[in-house]
Amino acid sequence: MISMSVMIIATALVSGFKNEISSKIFGFWGHIHITNFHTESAVESVPVNINQHFYIKERGRDHITDIESVPYDKEWPTLSRWLQRSVTTPSKTKGGIRHIQVFANKAGIIKTKGQMLEGIILKGVSNDYNWEFFKEYLTEGQILDLSQDKMSREILISESSAKRLKVKLHDKFRVHFVENGSQIIRTFTIRGIYNTGLAEYDKKFALIDIRQIQRLNGWTEEQVSGFEVFADNIEDMEPLGKYVYYNVLGPELFSETIKDIYPGIFSWLNLQDVNVRVILILMMLVAVINMITSLLILILERTNMIGILKSLGATNWSIRKTFLYQAGFIIGVGLLLGNALGLLFCWLQKTYGLIKLPEEAYYVSVAPIDISWAMIVFINVMAVVVTMLFLLIPTFLVTYIQPVKAIRFK
Repeated sequence: MISMSVMIIATALVSGFKNEISSKIFGFWGHIHITNFHTESAVESVPVNINQHFYIKERGRDHITDIESVPYDKEWPTLSRWLQRSVTTPSKTKGGIRHIQVFANKAGIIKTKGQMLEGIILKGVSNDYNWEFFKEYLTEGQILDLSQDKMSREILISESSAKRLKVKLHDKFRVHFVENGSQIIRTFTIRGIYNTGLAEYDKKFALIDIRQIQRLNGWTEEQVSGFEVFADNIEDMEPLGKYVYYNVLGPELFSETIKDIYPGIFSWLNLQDVNVRVILILMMLVAVINMITSLLILILERTNMIGILKSLGATNWSIRKTFLYQAGFIIGVGLLLGNALGLLFCWLQKTYGLIKLPEEAYYVSVAPIDISWAMIVFINVMAVVVTMLFLLIPTFLVTYIQPVKAIRFK
C-alpha cells in the first residue's frame, strides 16, 4: 500500500513539475525561434525582414495565418496554407504549428526617480502577440494595447523588478540605451506587472511596443529580430523544428528550438525522470521484499496443513497455487488501498496546495500535480506482474516439506 501510494505521488509530482515549468518557458518564448543566420546574441540581433512566405500581412496589419493540424497517423503532407512543399524526411506529428509572432530585443538600463539602476532586456512585441500566457500571470494592471496606430510608451515589468526598483503600477521611469556610441533615453509608464515564477527571466525581461525598438535600432517597420513559433503539441517541437529549418527557411534565416537555446533548464528537467525511475525501483523492491517475507511466514505457519494436504494426495503445485492465490489477494488489497491513498493525496495537493516550494529555486510556488492515468495503470500492472513472479520463489519451500515431519511439526 505504501509503495504503491509513493509511486503514484512521485510520478504525479514530477510530471506536474515538468509540465508546469515547460509550459511557462514555452509560453514566454514559444517552441521554435527563427532569426537571422548572422545573429550571435539574443540581446542585439541582426534584423529580419517580416516579408517572408510564412508570414502574411493582411489589411495593413501584421497577421498570422493559423496552421492546420497534421493527423498523427499520417505522414506530413502539408503543414499549412502557406507551406505546400513535399517532405523529404518521414515524420509523424500530433498537430501542426498553432501560431507565429514577431519579436525584437534591446538591452537597456532602467533609472528611476530614486536613482535606482537596473539592467533590463526589453522585448518588443506587435499586435500579433498571443497574450493568453501573460493574462494568467498578470498580477496588476493590464496587458499592452498595441492596436493603436500611435506608438505605445507603456511597459510590462515583472513583480521582482518592480520591487527592486521600488516602483508600482502607473509609475514612470527612464530607460537608457547606447546606440552608435551615443546615449538615448526613453520614458515608459508601467501598464502591468506580471510574475511567471521564472525568476531568472522575470528579473531580466520587460515587454514594450516593438515599434519602440525598431526606432531605437534605426530599423524600418518591416524589420524585426525574428519570429516565435508555437506548436499545437509540445511533443512535435523537435520534428517541426527540423522541418522548419530544412524545408521552410531560406539561406539567410536560422531556426532552433527553445531546448537548443536553453539546454540547461531542460537537462535539469530530464534529470527528474531519473529520480522517478530510482523511486519506482526502490518502491518495487520494498513491495517485493515485504510480500516475500509475508508469504514465507504464511508457509511456515501452515507447515502442518501442508503436510496433511500432501498426505491426502495434494500435489506441490496445487498447494503452491493456494498460497499464490492468498498472496494475490493481499496484493490486491494493497493496490486498492495504495491507489486510494495516492490519489487522495494528489487531489488534496492539487486542490489545496499543501506542499509549498521556494519559487526562486523551483520556478513554482506550489508543488504541481499532473495525474497520468496511463502511468497509474502501468504501475499497477507492473506491480502485480513483478511481485507475483518473485513470489514463485518462496513457494518452492512447499516442495521440500515432507508430510511425516510436517504433521509432527509444531
